[in-house]
Amino acid sequence: MDAFTAGLLQRIKSTESDLTRARETGDDFLADVEQSELDDLHRLAAEHGVKIGSTSA
Repeated sequence: MDAFTAGLLQRIKSTESDLTRARETGDDFLADVEQSELDDLHRLAAEHGVKIGSTSA
């Protein structure tokens, strides 16, 4: 796995965790921000052929 792929997968994992935390605490604004970030990361992964395992979001 190259550094780009590893970094992207780590960012996705971190963003998923942040999104879960925002939802659990009822922070709707932060949840929207994190969901947008996650959507962008998934788009970036798809554009570069990075396969993503199961996600929580």
